[in-house]
Amino acid sequence: MKLYLLVLSTVFFLGCPASLQDFIEAPLTNADIAAGLKEALNLGTDEAVDVLSIKDGYYKSTYKILLPEEARTVTDKLKVIPGFSNVEEVVLGRMNRAAEDAAKAVGPIFLNAIKSMSIPDALDILMGEKDAATNYLHAQTYQSLYNEFQPVILESLNKFNAVQYWEDAVHKYNAIPFVKDVNPRIDDYVAHEALKGLFALIAVKELGIRTDISQRVTPLLERVFKKQDPA
Repeated sequence: MKLYLLVLSTVFFLGCPASLQDFIEAPLTNADIAAGLKEALNLGTDEAVDVLSIKDGYYKSTYKILLPEEARTVTDKLKVIPGFSNVEEVVLGRMNRAAEDAAKAVGPIFLNAIKSMSIPDALDILMGEKDAATNYLHAQTYQSLYNEFQPVILESLNKFNAVQYWEDAVHKYNAIPFVKDVNPRIDDYVAHEALKGLFALIAVKELGIRTDISQRVTPLLERVFKKQDPA
């Protein structure tokens, strides 16, 4: 993705006027706008993947994946049972490790969606809501990302022995008289929560580029997003 961004920027620099200020202030074409939106999305997705795919990228961030409400009921009941007193801590750690592991694999899906963005899409996105680019990417990639994430999440959960550990805990909980049985599978939940965090971080990056001039780190970004600034 970084290579694609570098090539994209180079193409524009080769064709730009001698004065950088002239380039920034030159009339925008629809092709410029599309290229600028693609560059912004590349930056946002690249940063999100880089941040969340490292160790503790999810676990020690605001995007930490928490147990679902029904799972917290399980952990509360099991705290007094030997062998499961720290079940919440163990499962949380392994769930987040699995998400960090899976985040490494999503770059090509984002890149393909960004490259295929049309000029009409770009025009609507630029003048749209503050998270319009993120919403576009969500609509174009979510199912493909889930299809990629879910098996990797499951494999990662198994690698960290989280699936078996959680299934053992839930079966122990379900054996308690008069409790409502809980589904012992967590891979689907973790996949959706991991993607939620990924898109939330992309939205933060988009908002930064839209509202903070210092985050428009290339002349193309400065030129394109200037168009949507308040008069």
